[in-house]
Amino acid sequence: MQATERAEKSVEQSAEQEPARTAEGGQHTKPAEKQPEASEPGATFDFMVVSNRMPVDRCSPDEPGCEDGWRRSPGGLVTALAPMMTKTDGAWVGWHGAPDEHLEPFSHGGIDLIPVQLSTRDIELFYEGFSNATLWPLYHDVIAPPEFHRAWWDSYRKVNKRFADAVVRHAAKGATVWVQDYQLQLVPKMLREARPDLKIGFFNHIPFPPPEIFAQLPWRRAIIDGLLGADLVGFQRSSDAGNFMRSARRFLGASVKQQQVHVKGADGETTHIARAQAFPISIDVKQISELARKPEIIERAKQIRRDLGNPKTILLGVDRLDYTKGIRHRLKAYEELLQDGKVTVEDASLIQVASPSRERVEQYRLLREEVEGTVGHINGTYDTMQNTAVRYLHHSYPIEEMVALYLAADVMLVTALRDGMNLVAKEYVTARTNNDGALVLSEFAGAADQLKQALLMNPHDIDGLKDTIMRAVNMQPAEAARRMRAMRKQILDHDVDLWSADFLSALQEKVVRDDS
Repeated sequence: MQATERAEKSVEQSAEQEPARTAEGGQHTKPAEKQPEASEPGATFDFMVVSNRMPVDRCSPDEPGCEDGWRRSPGGLVTALAPMMTKTDGAWVGWHGAPDEHLEPFSHGGIDLIPVQLSTRDIELFYEGFSNATLWPLYHDVIAPPEFHRAWWDSYRKVNKRFADAVVRHAAKGATVWVQDYQLQLVPKMLREARPDLKIGFFNHIPFPPPEIFAQLPWRRAIIDGLLGADLVGFQRSSDAGNFMRSARRFLGASVKQQQVHVKGADGETTHIARAQAFPISIDVKQISELARKPEIIERAKQIRRDLGNPKTILLGVDRLDYTKGIRHRLKAYEELLQDGKVTVEDASLIQVASPSRERVEQYRLLREEVEGTVGHINGTYDTMQNTAVRYLHHSYPIEEMVALYLAADVMLVTALRDGMNLVAKEYVTARTNNDGALVLSEFAGAADQLKQALLMNPHDIDGLKDTIMRAVNMQPAEAARRMRAMRKQILDHDVDLWSADFLSALQEKVVRDDS
C-alpha cells in the first residue's frame, strides 16, 4: 500500500511515514523465513542517509515486489536517492519498523541498510511522545498544545545518540551524511563531535517555527545546537530558514551573516559555520505522469465518477487524518455551501480521503471522532437516495488509485493550517495532463511558494474559503488551462531528483569552500 502524500514524509516523508506507504505505526506482516542478504561485516560507506524509518517495509512473500520479506518503500526521497546510493557505495540508517527486534545490517535492492533497534518504550517516549506530541505541534504553530516531559526529552537524546553511533561505526573517512527530519535534530552535532571529518547535511521536512513559538521549548538551545552541527541545514521555505537563523541568534548568540550561521566556542571564536537555506521538496513527476496516461487508470477515474452518479463537480481532499490539515475547516465550508444552496448534492460531491495516522495519540483519536461526526451530520442532512454529499474514506490507497482520484476530481482542496510542503497539491497538478481542473491551496502550505497559479486562500477565513471553492467550481476552461499549465511547468522543472541533487551539490560546495 502507498500513502496519500508520497514524499511528505520523505522516507517518512516529510514528516511522518504514511501507514499505507510504510506501515509505520500499523501492523506488520511476518517476514518470509528466508533472510535478506547480509552486508559485509565492518563495511564503511562514502554516502549515508539517516532517517527515522528505513526505506523498506515488511511484506508477505505473495505481495508484488516482495523480496526476502522486504520491499522498497514508495516515496520521493527513496526514488531520488536509490540510484545515487547504488552508484556511490551508500547506506541507509533507520528503524526497521518492529519494536524490540534486533537486525544485523543487510542489503535490499542494491542498497545497504543499517537497522537501528527501538524498544516499545522508545516508540512511546521518543516517537509518540517527544517527536509527535512535543515537536510536531510546536513546529506547526501550536495548532494543538505541545506537551513537555523530561522523560520524553531523555529518550529523544538517547535515541538520537543510537542513530549517530550507527553512522559513526559505518561512515568512511570524509563520507557525506544526510540526516532527515525533526526526529533526529541532535544527530548533526553528535556526528561533528565524534567524526569531524564527515560532511553533514540535515533536511527538515516540516515547518520551523518563529522564535516566539520555539521559545516555549525547554530544550530549545540543545535543539538549535544540534542542528548547527550540520554543514548545511535545509528547509522547505525561506521563511523556515529565516526562523531558524533568528532562533540561533536569539538563543545561542550566534552571528548570522546572510545564510551563514557562525557557531562560537567558549572563547567567543567561531568554531564552525553552518549554512541555512531553503530547498523545497518535490515529487516523482515521471511516475505520476506515466500513471495518469495509463488507459486502465483513466477508465478507473471514469468509474469513480459513475459510482458517484456523474455529478457536475467532484471536489477532493486527500490528507493524513491530522489536525494540521484543515479537514474540519474544509468540511465546515462545504456544509455552509450546501446550506446556502450554492452547491447541491445532485451537482457536487466531496470525496475526503483521510488516511489513518498516529492512532495511539489522544489528539488524533479525538480528531477522528470529530471529523466522522461532522461527516455523518452533513450526510444525514443533505444526502438523497441517489446522492451522497461527502464520500468519506478512512483508508490509505495505492498510488494507482490516488492518481485515478486525481483524474476524477474537478477541484482539489488543500486547506492545511500549516504544512511544510504538501505534495498532494503537486501530485494533483502533475496528474492533470490535459491541463484542466482547479487547485484550491492554503497559503500556509509550503507548496504555495511554488504553485502561485493555484487559488490561494486562508483556511481560517471560512467565508473566503467558500468564495474560493465557488470560484474553482465556476472557473472557465481557458482560465483553468492557463493556471494548470503554469503550475505543471513549475513542477516538471523542479522534480524530486533536482531537489536532492541541488541539496547535495550545495553541501559539497559549502564544504569545499570552508576547506579552501
